[in-house]
Amino acid sequence: MIYGAMKFSVGGSLKLAFRPWVEGIENVPAEGPAILASNHLSFSDSFFLPAVLDRKVTFIAKAEYFTTPGIKGKLTAAFFKGVGQLPVDRSGARGAGEAAIKSGVDVLAKGELFGIYPEGTRSPDGRLYRGKPGGLARVALASGAPVIPVAMIDTEKIQPPGKVVPKLMRPGIRIGKPLDFSRYQGMEGDRFILRSVTDEVMYEIMKLSGQEYVDVYATAAKRQLAEAAKEKSPSVE
Repeated sequence: MIYGAMKFSVGGSLKLAFRPWVEGIENVPAEGPAILASNHLSFSDSFFLPAVLDRKVTFIAKAEYFTTPGIKGKLTAAFFKGVGQLPVDRSGARGAGEAAIKSGVDVLAKGELFGIYPEGTRSPDGRLYRGKPGGLARVALASGAPVIPVAMIDTEKIQPPGKVVPKLMRPGIRIGKPLDFSRYQGMEGDRFILRSVTDEVMYEIMKLSGQEYVDVYATAAKRQLAEAAKEKSPSVE
């Protein structure tokens, strides 16, 4: 009920203001479990994709969004729950990995749609980075659900870093045909299989998005950019 209300208010407002275009929406099944594997250009990706679909999409979000104290924290938690996001505790030796996998499998077991960003974080420069095999591939093989590649187009241009007021423009969403990995069922412990599944999905996302592909992890790229910026900044003595 809350999701429906949020979809009507938030999703409706996004569609009215930005008029996102969509290709391949027929590739999302009308019922049954499926994984929506998308590139990640902007914070708004998790809102634009559900806004254009008739079905509920569940993403995972860091637990801090749900545990901040005070009125603002409660409102933030209510908002994220309302738009279909699940909290994942990223503490512990293995971080969010195991929690994300369990969350994804649970959502799919209910016959619902599960959204995931294989890159693990937003692209720092608009290019497509190497997918992390620990989440997407393991959820796909453990659940047996088809993987639907998704490409968000130009969402990073709506509100670039440093900009407070969003730019009114039309972002796009391209949805590819479902990928079946049932041939690898029961092989989620094989790291070479996990890598193969992830790379196949990333290749499809690259074709849909037209992005330049970079064969390194986005987290590493962000770290390199931060170190480069630190080296360029004048030292204070």
